[in-house]
Amino acid sequence: MSFVKNMFFGGVSTSEDPTGLSNNNNDNSSPNGNDSNQGGGMNSNEEPIVAGKFFPRTLYKFNGHDDEKIFISILGKVYDCTQGRQFYGPSGPYANFAGHDASRGLAMNSFEMGCVRDWDQPMDDLSDLTQDQRDQLNDWYEFFQNKYPCIGVLVPEPGVNI
Repeated sequence: MSFVKNMFFGGVSTSEDPTGLSNNNNDNSSPNGNDSNQGGGMNSNEEPIVAGKFFPRTLYKFNGHDDEKIFISILGKVYDCTQGRQFYGPSGPYANFAGHDASRGLAMNSFEMGCVRDWDQPMDDLSDLTQDQRDQLNDWYEFFQNKYPCIGVLVPEPGVNI
């Protein structure tokens, strides 16, 4: 019966961290000190799905295949792009970015798998991008900030991504 109740009336708390990494301290500030759910296309009454920290390994789960949700990271912030499934889902043109840090691919306007790192590789510091590529990436960052809810930050997993 609880399945039917949850199906029709909800029952999943959107404030629970599906990754188990948030330490329950609700520290959802970004590395630059801004609140991570600013903008993000959310109404002020909506709460973020997750207010937490993601390792590349935990972000990968939200690729549209393993989980229905689609999360994408750009410049260290993680966005819930599930509503853009037609773009980022398994058969979408940007499917390679789902569950990954898409910063390099967006900066270079490339959708090749070589532009996204596997979860067990060091995180990309983007230090070799040209100024034009940085400008392109900043444009994409603004787009995601205005279009999708920011639900957390991407951090390196100790001993894996450093």
